[in-house]
Amino acid sequence: MSDNNRSAGAAGGGAIYGLGILGAWVYFWQQADGFWEYVWAVIEGLFWPAFMVYEVFNALD
Repeated sequence: MSDNNRSAGAAGGGAIYGLGILGAWVYFWQQADGFWEYVWAVIEGLFWPAFMVYEVFNALD
């Protein structure tokens, strides 16, 4: 069995995460109105899973 076959799942996960980042950037960019909101939209697009988990845990509290 080759080592190349074991890393194929990780590459697929990276592609899904990358599509998620692009989708988050589109969503947050559309919500922004000013310069700093656009800057914040880029940051939120990169870290959207952390914000999502935080909001879920906050809602459970």
